[in-house]
Amino acid sequence: MRYSPEADVSKWFTHFSNAVAQAAGKPLTFALCCLLIVGWAATGPLLDFSETWQLIINTGTTIITFLMVFLIQNTQNRDNAAIQAKLDELIRTSKAQNAFIGIEHLTEEELEQIRKTCEARAKADAN
Repeated sequence: MRYSPEADVSKWFTHFSNAVAQAAGKPLTFALCCLLIVGWAATGPLLDFSETWQLIINTGTTIITFLMVFLIQNTQNRDNAAIQAKLDELIRTSKAQNAFIGIEHLTEEELEQIRKTCEARAKADAN
């Protein structure tokens, strides 16, 4: 197998985004963020609620939010791809219709039509 710097970067980013997403979802992280906000608010009177005081929290939270969007989206994309692959394999190895494999690539209208068809079949089977 040939060495690929892109593969190394991709692997590193995958590990990094997983770690950040996991850490962001922990109660301790939320508690630390709350303490940070309380600490920032407590310094307001000491700094006369200056523009710099406001800018510190505004800039910090904006940057963190901006970066978290991409990290969490990366994690969700990979999770969705893994779930789809697992579902496709379950469909393939069961008596379900293989036509359902890959339907995540259809348009919303096409998916809605399939959903309605499945719902009608389920109602017919129940009767």
